[in-house]
Amino acid sequence: MRPQVQPRHDWTLEEIEALFERPFTELVFAAAEVHRAWFDPTEVQLSQLLSVKTGGCPENCGYCSQSQHFKTSTVASKLMAAQAVIDAAAEAKAGGAQRFCMGAAWRDLKDRDLPRVAAMISGVKALGLETCATLGMLTADQAQALKAAGLDYYNHNLDTGPDYYDKVVTTRTYQDRLDTLSAVRDAGISTCCGGIVGMGETRRDRAGLLHALATLPAHPDSLPINDLMPIPGTPLGESEAVDGLEFVRMIAVARIVCPKAVVRLSAGREHMSRELQALCFLAGANSMFVGGKLLTTANPDKDTDAALMADLGLRPMTMA
Repeated sequence: MRPQVQPRHDWTLEEIEALFERPFTELVFAAAEVHRAWFDPTEVQLSQLLSVKTGGCPENCGYCSQSQHFKTSTVASKLMAAQAVIDAAAEAKAGGAQRFCMGAAWRDLKDRDLPRVAAMISGVKALGLETCATLGMLTADQAQALKAAGLDYYNHNLDTGPDYYDKVVTTRTYQDRLDTLSAVRDAGISTCCGGIVGMGETRRDRAGLLHALATLPAHPDSLPINDLMPIPGTPLGESEAVDGLEFVRMIAVARIVCPKAVVRLSAGREHMSRELQALCFLAGANSMFVGGKLLTTANPDKDTDAALMADLGLRPMTMA
């Protein structure tokens, strides 16, 4: 382990933009040094994500196949039974997953659904897995109830920088998202918060997202970076892919400004080359979703990921 530089919460947007402008190899080297100061660079956390309630969401997030505003191939379904979710989590654990994430296509969690969601969380926790949920906006009381059920992490992404946000979604505000993150932190739940690249945003917008994350009262414990999976029928369904080296820059800068966060390669690995993923791990990514599906989009299968990890000399992260 190298000497640890303590996390900063006073980053300026200009400082973060300057990081993006550094020569590529120098940036990756700097990020790799930060990574090694806080983590074993040969370890990767393995998470699996299940859609426990699909489609019919009243939000208009321009990237999402589950929004009722857009005509996509996604078929809406009701909230799953708790035991079905627990059974899926057991299968995920048997397949090597260390964290199990439960996602519901809601604008916000309704109190009537809280008992069933709590039962899912308690059951998954009892399997020895880390638990994570993404259920939309939460009240303070709901966050406390999820904590009591055994929830370890709550995912609530900022999606993009504040200046570009209204180009992506208009049915809730940036402040709405920040308020939910505050409720989660106050309840003692770890935060999982990141965003998406490839939605037409500029490099400054990407820097704006990382600036918003790095200046939170507490940095995200888990920081997912998604590479947009364009979904036909959504407003962003014909978006052009972000250059691979630019994506690696996003990973590297995220690692530098939020050094203690577990930086996760999330959506988009299905269209990434092995070499691009290797660069991401070199630049500080140390988590990825496993399993053949992420909510409604494709993800590499178990054998493909096992071969990648073996060839790169990576192993599952040692969990506390």
